[in-house]
Amino acid sequence: MTLPELHTDLFIDGQWRPGSDGRRFDVVDPADSSVVASFAIATAADCAAAVDAAAAAQEGWAATAPRVRSELLRAAYEVLTAERESFAELMVRENGKSWADAIGEAGYATEFFRWFAEEAVRVPGEYRLSPAGDKRIVVDRQPIGVSLLVTPWNFPAAMATRKLAPALAAGCTTILKPARETPLTAAYVVDVLHRVGVPRGVVNLVTPVPTGPLVKEMLDRPEVRKLSFTGSTEVGRDLLHACADTVVSASMELGGNAPLLVLPGADLESAVEGALLAKMRNGGSACTAANRFYVHSSVHDEFVARMDAALSKVAVGPGLDRANDLGALVSVAERDKVAGLVDGAVADGATVVRGGSSSAEGAFYDATLLTGVRHGSAISTTEIFGPVTAVVRFDDVDDAVRMANDTVYGLMAYVFGEEREAMAVARRLEAGMVAVNRGVVSDPAAPFGGVKQSGLGREGGSEGILEFLEEKYIALTA
Repeated sequence: MTLPELHTDLFIDGQWRPGSDGRRFDVVDPADSSVVASFAIATAADCAAAVDAAAAAQEGWAATAPRVRSELLRAAYEVLTAERESFAELMVRENGKSWADAIGEAGYATEFFRWFAEEAVRVPGEYRLSPAGDKRIVVDRQPIGVSLLVTPWNFPAAMATRKLAPALAAGCTTILKPARETPLTAAYVVDVLHRVGVPRGVVNLVTPVPTGPLVKEMLDRPEVRKLSFTGSTEVGRDLLHACADTVVSASMELGGNAPLLVLPGADLESAVEGALLAKMRNGGSACTAANRFYVHSSVHDEFVARMDAALSKVAVGPGLDRANDLGALVSVAERDKVAGLVDGAVADGATVVRGGSSSAEGAFYDATLLTGVRHGSAISTTEIFGPVTAVVRFDDVDDAVRMANDTVYGLMAYVFGEEREAMAVARRLEAGMVAVNRGVVSDPAAPFGGVKQSGLGREGGSEGILEFLEEKYIALTA
């Protein structure tokens, strides 16, 4: 198996090209600190050219028949499916994740093209008589326009396709701005769209430096009418301020601090199995990852023992070795942040049951289990983004719900318990998504998003395409 052709330049108006000042940055494999490639830096002039290209293509792409847009997305799905292993290897190299996580993400990312290929031809509208009987009310949905898509490093493929697919299905032209840690995967997805025949200017890719100021410059352009951002809540707040100046429609999938509740009477075999998925998927580097484990006293000790036994079998090492379950974090700095949170928890009274150490080389951190964690401590209020299970004991379910909701975030929550009680607790949790007796919820066919400071809008599902459409009311004489 070999990597697909690496594109390391910007993609603007249907062409790969270096940045206008020739500068580049290194893309580093976090498993061994080797340089995978050197990627072009986009200047202000390059970003402006990308906006110009998208704006010039917008009218024609919006007028393209939905069936044509649908078939292009379906073609991209077919190519990505055929090249799935190469797609996964590219993610392992620049992101560090395990092979199982990478191959899983490749399949998940690809499904967004299939799902929105089907949604492209099913955009709903309305035609009805007004209550007064004096007019016919027609509600049409039209593409919102040029869309700036900003994606993170933790799911470099899925976050790109989850934004590109609905935008293109809706008839919007796009400018994709991937994370600087993982631009190669985004460039590969863009190349696939180019190969299947998406017209010039419809998809553009830039990697601006300095990032914040140049993203804001693009948002200041009147042609840009949509921002779809996945990343931290702190950056999301800044971007919302930037959107306000030109009243740009913003969809935000922001940070999380997901609680996982194990209620009295929970089936511990399924609870541990689900907890492993909720915590260890993508090495814990997921906004949906279980961050705080609230375990009832009646099952606490057995849950911890079972979790310890399960984590003891987790093999840590480079993702290209398919025997490893846990790959590297995206950088040494990210690894050190996780280590600092664990050290702080121990200083605050927590006990390390398993793990708690970093590798001497590479951005690896052991699968770690902490008990005696204090609700409200730094590790329970910070998005860990690493393979650390932090357990808080509770005695009263009402207290557990209160602690679970005691956060500005509200993206994801997990509940394990007898189904009726678990469902009752799920309804009380302040989260946009809740998993009951399971460890994963993500599905291209389901709406993904949070409440409170975890975001605005939804991605995926039938709702996802609506984020890139605007309603137009047309009144006709009855």
